[in-house]
This record gives sequence, structure tokens and C-alpha cells, in this order.
Amino acid sequence: MPSYPIHTVATAPEEARPVLDELAKTFGVIPNIAGAMANSPALIKAFVGLFQQVHSGTFTEAEIQTLLLTNAVTNSCDWAVAFHTMLALKEGLVPADVEAVRGRGVPADMRLAALSGLARKLIERRGHVSEDDLQTCIAAGFRGEQVLEVLAVTAASTITNYVGTIAQPPLEGFLRSHAWRA
Repeated sequence: MPSYPIHTVATAPEEARPVLDELAKTFGVIPNIAGAMANSPALIKAFVGLFQQVHSGTFTEAEIQTLLLTNAVTNSCDWAVAFHTMLALKEGLVPADVEAVRGRGVPADMRLAALSGLARKLIERRGHVSEDDLQTCIAAGFRGEQVLEVLAVTAASTITNYVGTIAQPPLEGFLRSHAWRA
């Protein structure tokens, strides 16, 4: 299996350096998974661009983190589960809801449960969800275009989850209290 070094701004390929620099400014550190992604400048640039669009969409940060955590659990990405657990709690998600998602359940909050359930089914069924699955989101107060926006979040998180599985970046110290194993 190939090895993927965890790059810094100084060691990354030239085209990836501005992206890593921006991530360092945003998070105060370059997440290890981004350092691994930097081995492919095309990947890291696509990843950051897609996440910028996700975070400028119609979902709240709590809704986005619910989706990202659900996707990380569904895709069995240990690194992403720890990272999105930290961010979900930071965004004010109820700890019991975070633990429910980490345990492959759904949050108690009806809207978050609808999003989490749809995201899980999209991944497990490779996009082949039922009309009832879609209507559950509509009944929870989401609009049709937001159902499509779930696809953008799922696409972005799939990049992270697959890189986490392939590159297996080590968990940073600040994430260890949120460690998770598939």
C-alpha cells in the first residue's frame, strides 16, 4: 500500500501550499487528514472548494456537523468521527445526540434525525433512496433543494472519509478524547 506523508506548508507540493496555509489560519493547525490530502494538489483544492460551498449553503453549522458525523460513522472513518464529534459539540449539538450518531443511531431532534437518516441511507444505498426517505426530510421542514444540498455535504465528506481510510492519518492530540473505532 502506498504511504502518504502528512504534509506541512513547507513540505507540501507547491500547488497545495496556499490551501494548507488557509486551513492553518482557519483551524489554528493543519488537520492531519488535510496534510495527507496535500499529496494531491487537485484533491486538496477540490476538497476545500467543495467544503466552502457546503458551509455557504442553507444548513446551519449544527446541521452540517450532524451530516458530516453521520457520514463519517457510516463510512467507518475513525479520524473523521473524532474530528466531527469535536466540531458537533463545539456547534452546540446535545452530547446525547452526538453519542447517538456515533453509535449508529439518530439524534432525538426531529430535524437532525431526518438529515442523519437520509445521509446514512444515501451512503448505504448508493443514492437509491425511496420517496418515503425524501418525504421524511420534507416533513421535518426541509425544502426539496435542501435534500439535494445533502448530496453536496455527502460528496465533501466522502472525500475526507475515503482519504482517512486510505491514508490512515494519525489522530491529533486534541482529538484523542473523541477517538472512535469502527
